[in-house]
Amino acid sequence: MGLFNRNRTDGRTFDGTDNSRKGVIDRIKYDGPEDELVWKFPYDNLTIGAQLIVNESQEAIFYKGGKALDSFGPGTHTISTANIPLLQKLINLPFGSKTPFSAEVWYINKTVKRDLKWGTKTPMRLRDPLYGFIIPVRAYGEYGIQISEARSFMTQIVGTLHTADIQTIQQYFTSLIITKVTDTISKYIVQRKVSVVDIPAHVDDISKTCKERISEEFEKYGILITNFYAESINYPEDHPQVEQINQAQANKLQRDIEGYTYQQERSFDVMDSAAQNEGNSGNLMGAGMGLGMGFGIGGAMGNQMGNMGSQLNTGQNQLHATPPPPPVSAIFVLVNNKQEGPFNLEQLKSYVQNGQITKETFVWKEGMAQWDKAENLPEIKHLFGTSTPPPPPFPHP
Repeated sequence: MGLFNRNRTDGRTFDGTDNSRKGVIDRIKYDGPEDELVWKFPYDNLTIGAQLIVNESQEAIFYKGGKALDSFGPGTHTISTANIPLLQKLINLPFGSKTPFSAEVWYINKTVKRDLKWGTKTPMRLRDPLYGFIIPVRAYGEYGIQISEARSFMTQIVGTLHTADIQTIQQYFTSLIITKVTDTISKYIVQRKVSVVDIPAHVDDISKTCKERISEEFEKYGILITNFYAESINYPEDHPQVEQINQAQANKLQRDIEGYTYQQERSFDVMDSAAQNEGNSGNLMGAGMGLGMGFGIGGAMGNQMGNMGSQLNTGQNQLHATPPPPPVSAIFVLVNNKQEGPFNLEQLKSYVQNGQITKETFVWKEGMAQWDKAENLPEIKHLFGTSTPPPPPFPHP
């Protein structure tokens, strides 16, 4: 009976009389679990002429002294110095012999691994580019990989390990994926001016962008990203700042439906305040609505509000019984961050004399781009001229 006439299940051969008698390897094959990416053949006592069997979607690489000798694709290969020419130099084998030699054989699984999960363990803190709020955001999804460059993968990921599986890859790359996803979403919403609460509507586009950026990193390790997408990018609906953003968007939608702008809405508020205060005693502290609320009032609106202004009695702080003359210009005044007006020139002159309006008081009228100091408004800056000097003393008799 020959020395090696039976194949053991572990790849070795024996002579059929003693199961413990082991010989050199003359058949190399591996059928491993589906989630295993790399597997090292457990024995290194090979022979010239041994059969190397490589299945579809596999690649086998021979190593000697840590140096990759050659790689083999799917098929059955007979090991010889012809297909591994470096063996002759490294081992000094005689030609035509089945001389044993020592070498490592690694199998690489090149099937596509889909449905790998990724997700944020803790929320990403993203600043909303439209509203300035910081919103906690979570994201999760799936991706798929395939080993594209076996030698690069072996060198940079496997190293001296005897195996590498899907869990190894997920542990190795999870932090990288989350970092890239967070950075990509942050840049995306800033560059495209997308509110955080509107991110769910852009999931597909964000997924494509993330795949491009993550692929660049995986390629460095010989790994191809076959698919990458986010199943969900979400935020807590009951978060106080999310509720504020939702309310602001709801108000904007209502204005769009009814056909008026934010500035017009605030003008309506000012008119309503003026109507409520008409006929009552008033002062510049009474009915203001805040800085900038009068900005953008149209000509017609300004005229209507100007006609609603009432003449103030500076002596008794009450309104005159007779209506004032038509205003020369409808001017609004900001006092203690409260908007007052509109006032005509005579009214403003009275407030200047009483010291209620100074050069530093901010004013606004129709046509101005923004509020400005009273001393810079041509119509009223003359009201702040130098005070009339006291009369000269009478000469003594």
